[in-house]
Amino acid sequence: MSTTLYHNPRCMKSREALELIRSQGIESAIREYLKDPPDAKTILSLLEMLRIAPRALLRTKESPYKDLNLSDKTLSDQRLIEAMVEYPILMERPIFIHQDRAVIGRPPEQVLTIL
Repeated sequence: MSTTLYHNPRCMKSREALELIRSQGIESAIREYLKDPPDAKTILSLLEMLRIAPRALLRTKESPYKDLNLSDKTLSDQRLIEAMVEYPILMERPIFIHQDRAVIGRPPEQVLTIL
């Protein structure tokens, strides 16, 4: 079984999601995406598995969101992905991948929906 958790250990929701995954007897690969940021190709793959548009993956309360004016609806998906590559803090978290499916763990119990 292939599982990965895009994780921020400083985030309570991310820690709760990890605990839930482990409570199911699953040892997931952990990717601390702030230390090991995904490239554009990886973000595209995540978006495909999540079945969402790039804008839906953005954390709108982070400073780079405001500084880069990412609320501008005329920005292309490519520009939003480039912003997430440059500033991975913009990515919603945690993201749990199980086999070929993914889910954003907000609330953390969402991770259980793809097991």
